[in-house]
This record gives sequence, C-alpha cells and structure tokens, in this order.
Amino acid sequence: EMAGDQADDPGPLISLGDILRGKERFTEAVEAYDQAFGRIKALEPRHWTLLYARGIALERSKQWPRAEADFLSALKFKPDQPYVLNYLGYTWIDKGLYLDRAQAMIGKAANLRPNDGYVIDSLGWGHFMLGNFKKAVVELERAVELRPQDPIINSHLGDAYWRVGRKREATFQWNRSLSLDPEEDLISEINRKLKSGLGDITETAKKTPNDG
Repeated sequence: EMAGDQADDPGPLISLGDILRGKERFTEAVEAYDQAFGRIKALEPRHWTLLYARGIALERSKQWPRAEADFLSALKFKPDQPYVLNYLGYTWIDKGLYLDRAQAMIGKAANLRPNDGYVIDSLGWGHFMLGNFKKAVVELERAVELRPQDPIINSHLGDAYWRVGRKREATFQWNRSLSLDPEEDLISEINRKLKSGLGDITETAKKTPNDG
C-alpha cells in the first residue's frame, strides 16, 4: 500500500523485497527489487546494498546471470565489501568458475572478517575445489569451530577429511551434518556420500577463457 501511495519512492519496495527474501520467497523478492530499481534514476555507491540483496534473491531463484551482474556491479561501488566478495567468490567456486580469482576474493574477505564462519568456510571450500586438501582441512576446521551448527560447513569438512584419508572422521562429520536439519538436497547428497564416499578425485572445472 505504501508503494502505491508513494509512487516515486523505492523505499517501500525495497522493504517488501527484504521481507520476501527473509521468508525465502525469492522470486517475489526479485520482482519487488526490480520495481524498486525502476524508481531509481541513477545508481549511486549507496545502492550497493540493494544490488547485493537482489543478487542474493536472483541466485536463490536460479537466475544466475542476472545475480552475477548485480554482485559485480555492487563491487564496482564497494570493491572491498567482504560479504559481496564472499558470496560471489563462493558461488563461482561452487560452479567451478574463475577459481583462482574467486579464491583471491574470498581471501580478501577472510582478511577483513577473520572470525566469520561463513567466510572461512568459503576459504576452505576454495582450497578444496583447487585440490589443496590439507589447507582445506585447516580452514574448514576453523569454520566449524566458528559455526558448529551449520550443516553445510560440517559437510564440507567431511569432504576434506575424506580427501586426506581421514575417512572415519569424514563419516562422523557427514552424520553430524544430517543431525543439523539440512535442506533436502543436502540430505540426499550426504546419504550418497555415506553410502559410497567421494570416489576418485575428478578434475574440477577449469576457468573459462574470459575471467570476467
């Protein structure tokens, strides 16, 4: 109603987008953010937060090309913003894209937020994807200490343990992750790993020729 009453003000639509994103209604959040952007005549550095918020909603609603563009735009305004660096870097790594660049971004974020378990998890997962499994164990153990109740971080540590030959500890971490109420897709993945392990090491996706 406020958005209708204040036709030129993006604020109510931004608030609506934030509420919908918090309720994990990501597609609807994107629509609200899009309408808010439509009321902004020219983007300014202060709008990095809106780009970041819409980027998250876009990524979670499986609209990655648009999400990536928003994160990159946010970094143009705030090149040292640790949470944007971490979110984009982690997603690139998880997709097997721009691995070296992504790891450098996450390293910068970790230097800025050394006690943030999510950032340290990203750093460890980057090492894992790059094949640096011993370094991955070190960082992921630290991430679990910082965020012991996170199922994804515990699962990541299990993967790293498996790759360095600590298979009993890997199984423990995967079972612990299952006890922490993970989402359905993670439950399926962990059950597969508990049954068959990680198998042989396969080559991670190489960076694309255009490094963004």
